[in-house]
Amino acid sequence: FGTASSAEYADLAEKYEADADYEPGTVLHFGGDKEVTMCDQEHCTKVAGVVSTAPAYRMNDGLEAEHTAMFALQGRVPCKVKGPVAKGDMLVSAVNGMAKAEANPKVGAVIGKALQAHEGDEGVIEVVVKH
Repeated sequence: FGTASSAEYADLAEKYEADADYEPGTVLHFGGDKEVTMCDQEHCTKVAGVVSTAPAYRMNDGLEAEHTAMFALQGRVPCKVKGPVAKGDMLVSAVNGMAKAEANPKVGAVIGKALQAHEGDEGVIEVVVKH
């Protein structure tokens, strides 16, 4: 027997030491001077995740550092995107902490899948993150 629980928010996140403070929706990768930094490479296989807005479950929450980032490991979060995206597209890193659609991503480069479509240059959409 078990007991069900619920949460108002929709992602599982973990806190890491970061190079700076990053806005929710920013794509991060492992690297920089600290543990994570804003991803500045396309198709990056060092991608870590997307900065969460309000995670339902916060792992490593006691970490204290000058800058920290709580990024989604699983679940749905807003994500900064660049270029056209169709619902269900796989997303990989673009430049400037953004993601873009990619039909044939490299192993280890997938951030998640788009839950919404996006037309135009830059924007924010909901994505499902799976690491």
